[in-house]
Amino acid sequence: MKQQKDHLYKLRHSLAHIMAQAVLQIRPDVKLGFGPPIDTGFYYDFDFGDNPIQDSDLKQIEKRMQKIIKQKQEFSCSVKSLETAVEGLLDANQTYKADYAKELASSGEELSFYVNGSFIDLCEGPHLENTGEVPKGCFSLDKIAGSYWRGSEKNPMLTRIYALCFEDAEALKEFKKMRELARQRDHRKLGTELELFMFSDEVGVGLPLWLPKGNVIREELEKWAKEEEFKAGYKSVSTPSITKGKLYELSGHLPYYKDGMFPPMQIDEGDEYYLRPMICPHHHAIYGNRPRSYRELPYRISEYGDTFRFEKHGSLAGLLRVRSMCMNDAHIYCTREQVAEEFRAVLKMYNYYYNKLRFGDFRVRLSLHDADSGKFVDQEEEWLQSEAMVRKILVDEGVEFEEEAGEAAFYGPKIDIQVKNLLGREETVSTCQLDFIMAERFNLKYTNSEGNEEQPYILHRAPLSTHERFISFLIEKYGGAFPTWMSPVQVQLVPVGDHVLKYCEEIEELLRENLFRVEVDNSSDSFGKKVRKAITSKVPNIWIIGGDEQENRTVAWRRYCGGKEQQVVSLDDGLKALNIMRSERLMDNFDDVALPLEK
Repeated sequence: MKQQKDHLYKLRHSLAHIMAQAVLQIRPDVKLGFGPPIDTGFYYDFDFGDNPIQDSDLKQIEKRMQKIIKQKQEFSCSVKSLETAVEGLLDANQTYKADYAKELASSGEELSFYVNGSFIDLCEGPHLENTGEVPKGCFSLDKIAGSYWRGSEKNPMLTRIYALCFEDAEALKEFKKMRELARQRDHRKLGTELELFMFSDEVGVGLPLWLPKGNVIREELEKWAKEEEFKAGYKSVSTPSITKGKLYELSGHLPYYKDGMFPPMQIDEGDEYYLRPMICPHHHAIYGNRPRSYRELPYRISEYGDTFRFEKHGSLAGLLRVRSMCMNDAHIYCTREQVAEEFRAVLKMYNYYYNKLRFGDFRVRLSLHDADSGKFVDQEEEWLQSEAMVRKILVDEGVEFEEEAGEAAFYGPKIDIQVKNLLGREETVSTCQLDFIMAERFNLKYTNSEGNEEQPYILHRAPLSTHERFISFLIEKYGGAFPTWMSPVQVQLVPVGDHVLKYCEEIEELLRENLFRVEVDNSSDSFGKKVRKAITSKVPNIWIIGGDEQENRTVAWRRYCGGKEQQVVSLDDGLKALNIMRSERLMDNFDDVALPLEK
C-alpha cells in the first residue's frame, strides 16, 4: 500500500512539473509559484501578469503536456549553491523561486533542482524516471482558482491550475463519477431542495436555522440517543449556554480556545461572560455540587446543549463547520479501576450507532499529545500513563486503530472516529476523551471505600457529534433519503382524484392519532405529477389511494427504496408495518430491508 502511495505521489509530482513546462512553452513570461501533489491530483501556481488565462486555455495546456509525455524526458536531480541557484532563477525571471531559494538556504536547506527536458525547477522530488511512465488517460486539468503567494493576503494573487490524477484512466473515471454523485448529494444542495435548513445574512454567517423538516431529523436523533443513554445509566441535565469567563479560566480553556470563542460580554461589574464553546466545565460544576461517594460512581451525565465557536469566515462550510451547534455531549466520572469498563461501554455504544446507521467507511484514530508542541498540559508521566490505558483498551477490544501525535485534547488522549465522505475526505465525527486534568482543577473528589478522598477520572464522549455535523454526513450518505423513523414526512398520501379525498383525510387522521408524520397531496396537479413530487421529495412511503383502495379499505404502497413494485395492503396491516418500522428504527432507506408485513 505504501509503495502504491509513493508511486502515485511521484506520478502527481511529475505531472505538476510537466504542466509547468507546458505553460511556460505557451506563455514564456509566466512566473512560477509552487506545484505540489494533493489528495486528488496536483496543482501549480502561476503569475500570468496582465494576461491571465481562461478555462478555455486548459485544453491547449493539456495537449502540450501530452507531447511532453511522449518525449520520455528523464527527470534528473542536481544540487546548486545559493549564488548559482539565485542567479539562474533571476535570469529566467523566476523571482518567486529566487526568494524561496534564499529562504531555504538561510535555514540550512540544500537547494536541489529537478530537470526534465528544457524545464528546471527548485524541488526536493521525488519523481518518475521519465515522462513516458505517465499512464495514458490518468490525468485531466480540472479548474482555475486564485491563490495568494505563500497563502498570505499581503502577497500577490496568483493563478492556480488544479488537475486530477489517479493510478490509471479507470481510477480517474471512477473518481469523476463519485465526484458527480457527491455534488448531487452535497448537504448544502439537498438541504435547500428538501427544505431542511437555511442560513440568513440577517441572522449571521455560520448560524443555521433549522426548518420544520430538518428539525424532525434533529429531534429523532436526540430522542434515539436519549433512549440509549437512559438504558446505559446516564442522567440527563441542562446547563446554560452562557457563563462567566472565570469558569474557563479554571478549566484552562481560555488560553487554548480564546481565539475560537465569541468575544466576552460585560454584564456584571468586573465579570466577563462568554457564549460557551464546550459543555464540560458546566458538567464538572454539577459533579462538584456536593460530596460524592464511590458508591455513586460511575456517575454519567448527558446533555444536548448549544455551543458557540467563532470559526473563521473562510472555514465555514454548510452544516459541517458552523458557529452555532447543538452537541450530543456526556461526561462519565469514575475510578481508575472503572476506566476500562466505561471506555469499552462507550466503544460498544459507538459501534451500535455506526452499524445501525450503516457508517461503514470510517477508521479509529488514537490521538496522542506532542510534548514539544507546547499545546498540551505539561504532565508527561500522566500523559504516558493515560495514553497507555486507552491503547490497551483498544488492543484488548480488537479495535484497529492508527496513532497520531499532536491531535489529543489539551487535557488528555482521545479516540477520534474519522468518517470519509463520498470523495474519501476525512472528518472527525465522534470522539471519546480520557481526562486526567479537570478533576484536579475543579477539585472534584469522591470518598473511597476506606473513607479517603480521591480524584475521579473523566471520560468525555460525543458519539453523535453535533446535530449540524452529523446530519450533514447523514444527508450526503443517504442522498437525502431517510428511513421512515427519521424522515420529515413518513407517509405521503397521493389520491388519484377528488372522489377519494374523504378516505385520504380519514387515513391522515388515523396516522396522526398514531403520531405519524403524514401529508395529503390535495393540489390540483395531475396524478403523475403528484407521484413525481413525492419521489423528488424522497418520502420513504407513498400511499396511492384510488377507488379500489377506498372501497376495500386498503392502500397501494410504493416505497422510495426497497423496490419500486407497489403492494396493496389493508389499512390495518399498513399501520402495523409503520409501527414496526418506527419502533425498531428499521433502516428501510436501504434496498435490503423489506416491508414488515405479515405473510
